Amino acid sequence: MAQSYFPFQPEDLQRVLSAALSRGGDYADIFLEDTVIRSIELQDGMVSQALQTVLYGAGIRVLREEQTGYAYTMDLTMPAMLRAAQYAASIGQYGDHSALPLSVQASRGTSTAPTRQECLSLPVPEVMLPQQVRDTLMHIDQAAHEQDPRIVRVKASLNQRTQHLHFINSQGEQFFDERSGRAERTDVRPRTTLFVHIVMEQDGQTQMGFASRMMQMGAEMITHETIQTVISEAVSRAAFLFGASRIEGGETPVVMAAGASGILLHEAIGHAFEADFIRQGTSIFAGRLGQEICATDITIIDDGTQTGDAGYLAWDDEGTTGQRTVLVSDGKLQNYMHDRISARYFNVPPTGNGRRQSFRHPPQPRMRSTYMLPGQTSPEDIIRSVRRGIYAQVFTNGQVQIGAGDFTFYMKQGYLIENGRLTRPLRDMNIIGNGPKALRDISLVGNDLLMDHSASMCGKGGQSVPVSQGLPTVLINKLTVG
Repeated sequence: MAQSYFPFQPEDLQRVLSAALSRGGDYADIFLEDTVIRSIELQDGMVSQALQTVLYGAGIRVLREEQTGYAYTMDLTMPAMLRAAQYAASIGQYGDHSALPLSVQASRGTSTAPTRQECLSLPVPEVMLPQQVRDTLMHIDQAAHEQDPRIVRVKASLNQRTQHLHFINSQGEQFFDERSGRAERTDVRPRTTLFVHIVMEQDGQTQMGFASRMMQMGAEMITHETIQTVISEAVSRAAFLFGASRIEGGETPVVMAAGASGILLHEAIGHAFEADFIRQGTSIFAGRLGQEICATDITIIDDGTQTGDAGYLAWDDEGTTGQRTVLVSDGKLQNYMHDRISARYFNVPPTGNGRRQSFRHPPQPRMRSTYMLPGQTSPEDIIRSVRRGIYAQVFTNGQVQIGAGDFTFYMKQGYLIENGRLTRPLRDMNIIGNGPKALRDISLVGNDLLMDHSASMCGKGGQSVPVSQGLPTVLINKLTVG
């Protein structure tokens, strides 16, 4: 068994779990977190911001039938941990209130817990020193200006996050490494994010371009190739907008480009497959397991096993081993995305989708890396099949109404399709539709699946977690563009 990163022996955590179950709960777990976030931003050739944030604490959850009690503490001493456990155990006093958070603040003056440095026993993923980050950002600033003389402003930032996590529950489960066949006291999750934002001027007009990369990797993500790719994307997106325009809205065929168009799966379909919405009966896909919901050549995956993806999880935040979940297979709805609560409700195994923003938040079903498997048609043939429509290529954000399935997302860049050819550049348009209907209206699936590794954070229930998505080129017969 690997040595603990946190100041507790196994018997200490068992005492906390016993306290959490002392008022009749039937399940309890402890989520311990030590996260360090380092971020430096460069604007106009000067460091404009440098931050370091530490998240250090524990979240304790108690389940009793359909109710949830949750408390957290930033004071990792046994008295504070036991006090938080008692708060979580008081679930019965709150009637039908679910997931009521109770914060136990740190008592710094009386803390007897070892320091973070004394607890450190695992190697820290490679991080870049502040001077190295500054030099990298200065290089990005210079390289961007060299690419296009129209650039008047460059802003770049690098964020490095290292998480050490430990999970244990009243069933004796904790992080378990199937390769070594042993329990691992701590999971280590590095994450590196690079942002590049440029402003370009031409003939009195100003346009902005933005690009990013986010991976569950340490400093090894910052390669020359990655830097050049992100710069080129930001520059080309700004330059594209000078010649782009809008068109009159209405219903039209839409070809979704491979990669970033994965936002279609995430917003239009993915959230509706999260099993808390299924359990509450608010998802339009509730009660439809085994039914055909789209063409038979469509298979959709939510995957926690793709190493390096923003959604990669060796274990989820409830200690469930990361896995690959087939949501739709050959057009039929096969699975929902479950955390432990929804899995208990439906009497099925959890799928490794229990995620939380930090120890301050209870877990809930969330997507990881969501993508559609490739089909048989070339992207060129898909475009050639459209007499008049839209080719949607770059997006910024989106939202969905889970119950109705209605969605909208913002297309920043695309093209008009005329007689099977990309012609007029388009910009700044909303794409609106209904998730189940859009899924049924996919008539062609490309052979060019591409994962999008832009910095993508998903918000739900006041929490934000990193995700990734991917899509091959697909043709949707009818969406509303406005």
